[in-house]
Amino acid sequence: MTNERGLEKIDQRHRVGLFSVGLDTYWGQFAGLRERLEEYNRTIAARLEGFGTEVVNLGMIDGPRKAAAAGHAFRQSDVDLIFLHVATYALSSTVLPVVRRARVPVILLNLSPQAAIDYEAFNRMKDRTAMTGEWLAHCQACSVPEISNVFRRSGIDFHQVTGLLDQTDEAWAEIEDWLAASRVAHAMEHNRLGVMGHYYGGMLDIYSDLTLQSSVFGTHVEIVEVDELSALRREVASEAIGRRVALIRDVFDVQADCSQAELERAARTSLALDRLVENYRLGSLAYYYKGAGIQENEDTLSSIIVGNSLLTGRGIPVAGELEIKNAQAMKILDCLGAGGSFSEFYANDFVDDVILLGHDGPGHIAIADGKPKLRPLGVYHGKVGSGLSIEMSVKHGPVTLLSVAEDGRGRLKLVVAEGESVAGPILEIGNTNSRYRFPIGARAFLEEWSRQGAAHHCAIGLGRQLAKLAKLAALLGIDCVRVC
Repeated sequence: MTNERGLEKIDQRHRVGLFSVGLDTYWGQFAGLRERLEEYNRTIAARLEGFGTEVVNLGMIDGPRKAAAAGHAFRQSDVDLIFLHVATYALSSTVLPVVRRARVPVILLNLSPQAAIDYEAFNRMKDRTAMTGEWLAHCQACSVPEISNVFRRSGIDFHQVTGLLDQTDEAWAEIEDWLAASRVAHAMEHNRLGVMGHYYGGMLDIYSDLTLQSSVFGTHVEIVEVDELSALRREVASEAIGRRVALIRDVFDVQADCSQAELERAARTSLALDRLVENYRLGSLAYYYKGAGIQENEDTLSSIIVGNSLLTGRGIPVAGELEIKNAQAMKILDCLGAGGSFSEFYANDFVDDVILLGHDGPGHIAIADGKPKLRPLGVYHGKVGSGLSIEMSVKHGPVTLLSVAEDGRGRLKLVVAEGESVAGPILEIGNTNSRYRFPIGARAFLEEWSRQGAAHHCAIGLGRQLAKLAKLAALLGIDCVRVC
């Protein structure tokens, strides 16, 4: 099947590979051993599929010839990640050709069928050959050091999960985190980030290396014009505006001082944004436009907040002030199902030991505490124009702060903190605004966060996401710094 340009459509599904390793010499020596180990493999495959993952399972690889074929098979299947299950002792020459050819991250699974061998029952066995076969069915740890040694000497990065086949074991939570991280890496690699306008002049911390973003995440950066969005606004039908105003009233708590004219202006821009996103197949957007007296463009950008919030709420995060690094952070958290709202540091509250974070412009309405308010602002502080703005707080409970930061040495890193969104008074100024408490306290948190060189913006998502983010960084080959 081809598209209008005659190019083959790309299969962009996320999938993982699985194979188990053993030694073919054993099968003729120990009756039933191979079948038992293959059942372990099927158990793992079923569990991975139970997490909603497409699995390419090559079964038991027990010799170098099969290993070479497996490497080609995984590469042809375009897997994003490989789970290498050490079923029993296996030669490292059985493993290396697979992962070397596939060239994707590998997770080494050292999963025992039982917490411990029943030593008394084992030692009562009268047939020493059968005893050896029973031992080999529990021999997962035997070749892990050998495989690890060869990976290290071959320059192959790998990660390990050690535990039990039992699905209640904690190892499976770690495996699920690896799957989640791999899905995010896959989504970022296929994401198209729109960049519209220009940087907010003088905010040196937000200036970004776009090539570095594409190199690390695989993200395609699409430069789009404010003029095009203005042109799309002209094409919006009046009846569509009425329907979009109805949607806005349904989604937001529209305050009484919001005029019908401002609602229609915001609705027109929202519909044009939807067209822009569709035209370029954007999965995220960073924007800012100062304006130079061209009224139509200023009208477009001053009415953009509502539409950007609607986009963010449905998984197309939008970051203001052309904060590209933060658009990436927002997309990462959204891919984890955590939201990811555009934020900056507002104020310290040393009485309650909390920090207020928020931002003007779009918010992630899907993670709002209650119905977001829509308020008119007579002035956008530090920006051109006036119009409607979002006032909301992030849902109370555990949260994760994420920044995609440049380290000054040509590398990216993730800066992460876990805390709590807590109840209490906020600044009712027509912006997103929440109160956050951190386990190391407000003073230490702000100092440690700033010490990592993150820009003054960050993304805030729901839940504890550090474990997944650390694994994402490992898959991408970048650092993940935990602040708290």
